Amino acid sequence: MEIRKVQITGGSSFVVSLPKEWARAMNIRKNDPLLVRVQPDGTLLVTPRVSRASEPTVKSIDVDKIGDPKFFLRTLIGAYITGHTVIRITSRSRLAPAFRNMVNEFTQMTIGQEIVDETESSLTLKDLLNPAEMPFESSIRRMYLIVKSMYRDGMTALQNGDMELTKDIVRRDREVDRLHWLIARQFHLLLKEIGLMERMKVSLKVAFEFYIVSRILERVGDHGERIARYIPTLIESRPDERLAQDLKSTNEMAMEILDSAMKALFSGNVLEANGVIEALGTLEERADGISDRALQKKGAIALSIGYIVESVRRAGEYGADIAENVINHAIDEA
Repeated sequence: MEIRKVQITGGSSFVVSLPKEWARAMNIRKNDPLLVRVQPDGTLLVTPRVSRASEPTVKSIDVDKIGDPKFFLRTLIGAYITGHTVIRITSRSRLAPAFRNMVNEFTQMTIGQEIVDETESSLTLKDLLNPAEMPFESSIRRMYLIVKSMYRDGMTALQNGDMELTKDIVRRDREVDRLHWLIARQFHLLLKEIGLMERMKVSLKVAFEFYIVSRILERVGDHGERIARYIPTLIESRPDERLAQDLKSTNEMAMEILDSAMKALFSGNVLEANGVIEALGTLEERADGISDRALQKKGAIALSIGYIVESVRRAGEYGADIAENVINHAIDEA
């Protein structure tokens, strides 16, 4: 860290010289434009290359060192989320079919990843999506609409005995994951490329808030998938109408809480966010009542009811988590 004195030129301009080592490393030349941003804490951020995007980052993965195809898939996801624009996969010999299958699965699980080069022993993936084309808010709204449909259709499947609908709900969870990974990727890119904030018209603080909400919605989606996996057991046991109706009404209450939380998020309404947290107690009481009744059932039926109602409860609790984030953000901004 260096201390530099402020000079005054022309009687009114305040001037601070740039560190020579930094200027050379950034290839700064005379008359080059620099972007100067005032940060919320009062500091200044000086950024070179105002209009140019950062250089592509390449991640090389040697499958011979990994061995396990499932671990290889997790590595691909990690490289994607952390913002690498090119992923090169290599092997000393012919690339095994198991690894090629994982690459194909990976391109279906993520947004923007495509195979651009392929040989017997290597594959190259490139990100073809401009991150500025997918605003955080649009992705969050889409995530929520998918999640909400999962819970609504779960109760519809239970009432109508629709096994095929439960399978479709499970498939929808993958789309929620894809959007969450995209938001995580964009957030990591913002940390690496400050100029991206300008193109996406979002501050780092707001981006972090959306990233946190996307993690919450991804978990809500996981619980929606779990509900869909346990509903077939109840369908086969032909549950009484009262139980199905109680599950549906409790589910609707959880979705109302989540819906209010999302409205508070987009409007910044602190009072609505506080109302979400206050409403959670009623949901928990109703969920406890269904859980107690589940104990009167036997075996797999009791287990299925317990898991379903617990996931419904968790959806409401995650709504309260979003509301708390809204309040915290609002208080910090006040």
